[in-house]
Amino acid sequence: MLYFDNAATSHPKPEVTWKAMEHYLKHVGCNPGRGGYAGSIEAGKIIFAARERLKTLFNAPSEKQVIFTPNVTYALNFAIKGLLSPGDHVILSSMEHNSVVRPLRFMEKHCGVELSIVPCDRTGRLSPDDVRRVLRKNTKMVVLTHASNVTGTILPVEEIAAAVRETEAFFVLDTAQTAGVLSIDFQALGLDFLAFTGHKALYGPPGTGGFVVSERAAEGLIPLVQGGTGSKSDQEEQPDFLPDKFEAGTVNTVGIAGLGAGVQFVLDTGLAKIREHERNLTELFLTGIKEIPGVRVYGPEQMDERVATVSLTLNGADLGEVAARLEAEYGIMVRSGLHCSPLAHKTIGTFPTGTLRFSFGYFNTEEEVQTAVKALHTLARQYC
Repeated sequence: MLYFDNAATSHPKPEVTWKAMEHYLKHVGCNPGRGGYAGSIEAGKIIFAARERLKTLFNAPSEKQVIFTPNVTYALNFAIKGLLSPGDHVILSSMEHNSVVRPLRFMEKHCGVELSIVPCDRTGRLSPDDVRRVLRKNTKMVVLTHASNVTGTILPVEEIAAAVRETEAFFVLDTAQTAGVLSIDFQALGLDFLAFTGHKALYGPPGTGGFVVSERAAEGLIPLVQGGTGSKSDQEEQPDFLPDKFEAGTVNTVGIAGLGAGVQFVLDTGLAKIREHERNLTELFLTGIKEIPGVRVYGPEQMDERVATVSLTLNGADLGEVAARLEAEYGIMVRSGLHCSPLAHKTIGTFPTGTLRFSFGYFNTEEEVQTAVKALHTLARQYC
């Protein structure tokens, strides 16, 4: 089986990930922060180690500012629903995932938040000047995907961050497609909120994710969930210090054990090596399918402007059928459809049918990519 759906979740995970999870379940198994005995203390050390590694990866100011959630969607909901108030203005791009769009539409409908969706071009590129033009006095937040999960397009985060820093707005960055692949410096960018997922290029298990939050955002951010933290148990109100302010209830210790190991794998391997390998695979694939009749590829041609995600259409073909045939006849797993990003498909002109998406990861090989290219050549002759 050849797996090319790493934009949805990475597969396989490195051995260190599942071994760390097994170690916790077999040899620790206790609740962190809920006891003074050795097992609870050891579980707490596992959580702390994962925070420290994420702090290093993202250059966060403090490990306390690394907050764990079940996934990146929860993290984005924390930012959107915890920072915005009636009358606030929010800027987003037309390439955003529904994890951004849906909570913002909820806030628009129920809380009177006003949205400005800045259009990207047909390749998914966003102009920083277009963002600057819609900034207002009441702009409370700019929320942006770092890279599209449809076209792989990398958005100009540095330039937009510089524009946002000239205002009082919060800058929220969705790194679901880039954490573990691209270098992201929380402090250098001046971010207020960096939302990350654990189960993609950080090589953790599903059910892990979180956010890094600035001090000013943490102060104003309303916690969406309250409950036991193992700290200040004599008080009936949620603690106001980090990370406890935003982490109520028992955390996913076994998942975070795997996530911490996955992040260490990224740190040990090196972002540059991971990025270069995925870039080479993407270039090999794009070169190989370039001359296939009827195939149209979406996103930038320049490798520096995209991550290892490629969307395409095939004239005359039902893409769901093509995806099914790729698996049945060649053992190739890809995703077809809208990829939870209808705005992006409207932007690139593939709504409502969507695209066929290939997304490569660090554990894919050149031979696997060449197999996919040959399969597409064969199928295209049958449809075009």
